[in-house]
Amino acid sequence: MLSVIVHINNEDPVLGEIEETFHTTDLLIILKNPRRKDGKDVHYLEPSVSTIIIPMHRVNFVEILPTGVEEEIISFVRE
Repeated sequence: MLSVIVHINNEDPVLGEIEETFHTTDLLIILKNPRRKDGKDVHYLEPSVSTIIIPMHRVNFVEILPTGVEEEIISFVRE
């Protein structure tokens, strides 16, 4: 699972997880465990919703958050 932040047109960003990265031909994003960046519920979703499907034409951009393995990699050190 990859953690992502989806920036939707005219809405607050939504944090969640996706199964795999999407391709340029995909029309939808399936986002599991949708929540705001601060962990609170998204105001326009029912509290029991665990998965949402977002059409790509409504998405401005998607941030893919680093996993634990990527955070351990040191890319540049200045002494």
